[in-house]
Amino acid sequence: MKTVFSGIQPSGTLTLGNYLGALQHFVGLQEDHRCFFCIVDQHAVTVPQDKLKLRHNIRSLAALYLAAGIDPQKSTLFIQSEVPAHAQLGWIMQCTAYIGELERMTQFKDKSAGKEAVSAALLTYPPLMAADILLYSTDIVPVGEDQKQHLELTRDLAERFNYKYNDIFTVPEVQIPKVGARIMSLQNPLKKMSKSDENQKGFISMLDDDNTIIKKLKSAVTDSENEIRFDRENKPGVSNLMSIFSLATGKSLQVIEKEYHGKGYGDFKQDVGEAVADLLRPVRERHNELIESAELDDILDEGADRANQSAIKMLKKAERALGLGRKKR
Repeated sequence: MKTVFSGIQPSGTLTLGNYLGALQHFVGLQEDHRCFFCIVDQHAVTVPQDKLKLRHNIRSLAALYLAAGIDPQKSTLFIQSEVPAHAQLGWIMQCTAYIGELERMTQFKDKSAGKEAVSAALLTYPPLMAADILLYSTDIVPVGEDQKQHLELTRDLAERFNYKYNDIFTVPEVQIPKVGARIMSLQNPLKKMSKSDENQKGFISMLDDDNTIIKKLKSAVTDSENEIRFDRENKPGVSNLMSIFSLATGKSLQVIEKEYHGKGYGDFKQDVGEAVADLLRPVRERHNELIESAELDDILDEGADRANQSAIKMLKKAERALGLGRKKR
């Protein structure tokens, strides 16, 4: 059985893009893989956070994982900061990484551009991410295209450490879902849908109510042709809505094109909105049941225990390989 690891930052409510491109995919993976799903709160504080909001977001994200179908009997769901080995191996990975390769990371360049004071953690974010993954002998990391560069660095660090010290780390494979990996903004279909988008109409939050979802999709940017046809290059807005509709209903793009041949964008957008509302409603309702429950705490406590048991073993291997600490007699 192969091991899967995935981490999501609790920096805001997840979007429809996160759900279609990641969470739905995770539910299937847990059936025949050993899965670790981590709320990476230490990554979130690479930029300033309001502590009360961060704690709420951590619980909310955990509840969304469960509401989306993650089964704590089949998967390990836990909070990064509750497993100290992440930060400890993160330091070892920093010692393995080179400044030049960290400075070449696209996300570091984007987030630090034009800023006078930049947190050192923005630079050392990728080694911590590598530690997250390598702690669990991870075989597969499902990620979006925007994280591919970081995963390539993780592979490089694992191979470098194995060559220099001891062959202990599994070199993970990057898995990018073929469908739903890149749901685009509703207002700028050339840009990925993001929870940090300043334009609230650009994304669907997983916790938006039905009316808000339908309203946002009705205002989605399309084009002037009034033809429902999948063509990412020439019709990015319509193609994005078709992808969303396909993933929400299970209908193929070809079937959607036939069903809406000769129909206008208004009817199409209404139907997409209703399909997305139907998809997210049970997730939102289950999230609201879990968010302040003792059940959620029990699941996270158990997840932290299981993650700690696995992580400490790998940390000790890495420390021994480096010569850290005392050799037990």
